[in-house]
Amino acid sequence: MSSRKLFSLIFIRKTSEILLGLKKRGFGKNKWNGFGGKVEKGESILQGAIRELKEECGLSAEQLKKVGILEFEFKGDTVLLEVHVFETYKYSGELIESEEMQPKWYNLKDIPFKQMWPDDEYWFPYMLRGELFKGYFLYRGQDLILKYNIETMEELPALDQVF
Repeated sequence: MSSRKLFSLIFIRKTSEILLGLKKRGFGKNKWNGFGGKVEKGESILQGAIRELKEECGLSAEQLKKVGILEFEFKGDTVLLEVHVFETYKYSGELIESEEMQPKWYNLKDIPFKQMWPDDEYWFPYMLRGELFKGYFLYRGQDLILKYNIETMEELPALDQVF
């Protein structure tokens, strides 16, 4: 690997529902996902996560809990994507559709895994059970996982570092 890019991914939760967004453009277009994106220079992962959530669906997270770290490698690409996964049950604001995302609440029994990134089916159960996790996925293209590994963690690294 020659470089690493940092990303955030936030899931807004209710007891039996999760908020997903349909990506309308760019990387991951037409896939359901959480909200988030690239951490900008000069902001922490947490600041980036809060900013992206607001931009993509209009909500403000009031208490983010870091639940996982995912690393993605794409065959033929030298950039490793490091994604910090958060969830919250506390949020405020008006839910809106943005140019990038169309939000929709899903019952936890009806999560549309076939219209999501293939890796979600592997690590979502950890998040839904409240377990901290770290995962690695090697993809060919955007739909084929060549290899992966997921492990539960006792704790995850601190979030206050600014990049």
